[in-house]
Amino acid sequence: MESIENLSFEAAMAELESVVEKLEDGTLDLQQTVLLYQRGRALAAHCQSLLDTTELRIQQLVPDDAGGHTPAPFDAGV
Repeated sequence: MESIENLSFEAAMAELESVVEKLEDGTLDLQQTVLLYQRGRALAAHCQSLLDTTELRIQQLVPDDAGGHTPAPFDAGV
């Protein structure tokens, strides 16, 4: 199994979907279920981290009332 930190968003999401399917199947023993659940939680956290990082990369700085700048969601029309 590849380290979660090295997975792309798409690969992590695909593995997470596979984990969910296996957990929903209900045929695993308790130990396998716990291990798979833990991997699924780690995959979900990794995906969220990648999404958060991407969101920060696509924000823009906009002037604020204090003469400085504030990050805001990117708007191509600005």
